[in-house]
Amino acid sequence: MFELSGFFGLILLALDIWALISIFSSGASTGSKVLWALLVIILPLLGFIIWLVAGPKSSARTV
Repeated sequence: MFELSGFFGLILLALDIWALISIFSSGASTGSKVLWALLVIILPLLGFIIWLVAGPKSSARTV
């Protein structure tokens, strides 16, 4: 199985934490937030990539 450790593991951990914070600050429904969070937690690398492409966007908008 594919395993990340060391420096790349820390980078992935930081990106997953950022994704989780962004997921819970989004305007999506609670059920959607839970499903996205589970995807990122269970499949860290693949879940992050899928979230980055198709996940809920943050509710904070810059003009």
